[in-house]
Amino acid sequence: MKILITGGTGFVGAAVTRRLLETGHEVTVIGSSRKCRLPAHDRLSYVSADTTRPGDWQRHVPAQEALINLTGRSVFNLWNENYKKAIYDSRILTTRNLVAALPASTEAVLLSTSAAGFYGDGGEDEKIETSGPGDDFLAMVCRDWEAEAEKAASKGARVVRMRFGVVLGRNGGPMSTMKLPFKWGLGGPIGNGKQWFPWIHLDDVVNAMVFLLTAEACRGPFNFTAPQPVRQKDFARQLGAAYHRPALLPVPACVMKLVLGEFGRFLVQGQKVIPRALTESGYLFTYPDLSSALREIVVG
Repeated sequence: MKILITGGTGFVGAAVTRRLLETGHEVTVIGSSRKCRLPAHDRLSYVSADTTRPGDWQRHVPAQEALINLTGRSVFNLWNENYKKAIYDSRILTTRNLVAALPASTEAVLLSTSAAGFYGDGGEDEKIETSGPGDDFLAMVCRDWEAEAEKAASKGARVVRMRFGVVLGRNGGPMSTMKLPFKWGLGGPIGNGKQWFPWIHLDDVVNAMVFLLTAEACRGPFNFTAPQPVRQKDFARQLGAAYHRPALLPVPACVMKLVLGEFGRFLVQGQKVIPRALTESGYLFTYPDLSSALREIVVG
């Protein structure tokens, strides 16, 4: 297949690009860096562009059989009004421009990222793909993000909306910052640790994308989370155990909210997200439980 990936040099994007090249696909990556950070490959093309703006990069879209939309500014930062705008625009405007570049009639498939934050603070309720959205900032971003992607369906595209949990893997992503305090024995849960922690191993993100690229009956929202969610305190305990360290130093919720403001309030929320659509479609998780996932990441 000819596949275009926005955000194809990031933590998830690089892993997906590598897998697609290994399996014989022709990949065009759109990234914000002036030079491609990926190893050269005879089936890899790179285009440097600001995808929040219409531009020459869009001319690469019509020839593609599949589009994977991964662009989005990281939410792991202090949220002031300017940064919240960057979070929003990087997702909504990129998706809008990507869909606009599709021809009026297309048979392409669009896999477009969203997030488990779609559900807001879920409390104890299980969240499946038919559950409604939350009402906080990130839920609003995800709702608008998915709405822009779904417009591609009116042009004939098969649209899959991927609601990512926290993606765990080696050499990047959230683990790159979380592992240090736990390796030093200084890790612990956030707040009381009772909030649910929706997670997924990077390998399952990549494998599920490859699965959905050719699963013609699959469209609509898909929760990209492991089938065995855990509470935040259990995640902290298992991560500490993987490094043979205790995980006894909680970060009080009041401190998170005071120091980090709205972002801190987001960090003490949780969602018990269940990947019902993936499992019912026949996808088999490589890492359904946290212990096996952490063992692969930490021990290898």
